[in-house]
Amino acid sequence: MARFEDLRQLLWDPDSSCGVQLPLTRQAIAQAEDRLGVVLPGALLDLLRTRNGGQIADDWNAFPTSGATSWSADHVPFDSMMGIGHREEALSMLDSPYLVAEWGLPANVVTFSGDGHWWIGLDYRAGGGHGEPSVTWFDADDGTELPLAPDFRSFVEGLTSAGRFESDEPA
Repeated sequence: MARFEDLRQLLWDPDSSCGVQLPLTRQAIAQAEDRLGVVLPGALLDLLRTRNGGQIADDWNAFPTSGATSWSADHVPFDSMMGIGHREEALSMLDSPYLVAEWGLPANVVTFSGDGHWWIGLDYRAGGGHGEPSVTWFDADDGTELPLAPDFRSFVEGLTSAGRFESDEPA
């Protein structure tokens, strides 16, 4: 398992600028937290200060799961992460209220990765908007969810390469 401090630089795909928002500022963080009605995790903000979203390096593009999902029997994808901003044609965590409503996700979730059929989000349901959120997988097609990590830092430290899994086929 990699240390979070090491992953701040290693996590991002250096050959892609797809989905990258403008550099993160204190003002953008304050506006995002106000708009989303939550306090964003410090580990998430540390990561986004290094690079504000974008494609994930192949060494860290999957998270192992304790159960099967519609994606795979033993992991979920994590090939990109939303930043905080307003760049056209790039989803942002600021789009979470719309995405939650559009895809029928639970309230008190801030999406940070996904493609519409599935999402990975900061799950504030247990602790409210000011507590430390867990990280949860949401399958919009079949209405299921699977807890992934107790907090964002643990989620990042648990990332691995999708190549270590035999198949992307669900069980």
